[in-house]
Amino acid sequence: MNEKFFDLNKEKQDRMINASLKFFALNGYKHASTDDIVTEAGISKGLLFHYFGSKRGLYTFLYDYSVKFMKLELTRGVIDAGNTTDYFELRKQIEFAKMQVLKNYPYMQQFLDRSKTENVKEALLAIEEQRNVLPEVYADIMSRANTSLFADNIDLAKLDAMLEYTIKGLMTEHFQDASFQPEMLYEETVSYLMMLKKLAYH
Repeated sequence: MNEKFFDLNKEKQDRMINASLKFFALNGYKHASTDDIVTEAGISKGLLFHYFGSKRGLYTFLYDYSVKFMKLELTRGVIDAGNTTDYFELRKQIEFAKMQVLKNYPYMQQFLDRSKTENVKEALLAIEEQRNVLPEVYADIMSRANTSLFADNIDLAKLDAMLEYTIKGLMTEHFQDASFQPEMLYEETVSYLMMLKKLAYH
């Protein structure tokens, strides 16, 4: 990537980042169109390739930027913040950190989720170096959780999976009906977390 990208004013940087996140998130690597990206961002295709060189270069930048930005917010909001060992409070803090990210970059989480299912070689190579960073951050946070509070019949792996499906489903629903607001998504997510807490603990 051309480092001069960061010399652009922040509003223009974010326009380019958000347009790129949107089309890679919605369409995947193979079908994301750089024509759509530059139209949405209000720039020329020449300018996009001046800064990123190629579609793969853009994707690599986006993934690295997303990982760093998400990790920073998680570090600030969860890792450095609290002493809680409650599983559901830790999940709540993670979702709060994500909400802060989505205020600036609404499609960032969907982009990161989509990247996990990419099967195009170019895309896989683009994220190879950074792909384990966020899973390790999440694992580190959740390793603090006191699991002794759970009822004996609770399968934590299944609970984790159920929460991931629920949160992804809520986000998709909000985007589909054009009602997406990070605060609303967070509040709805928390309501599910608190309901499950009552069901899962002794």
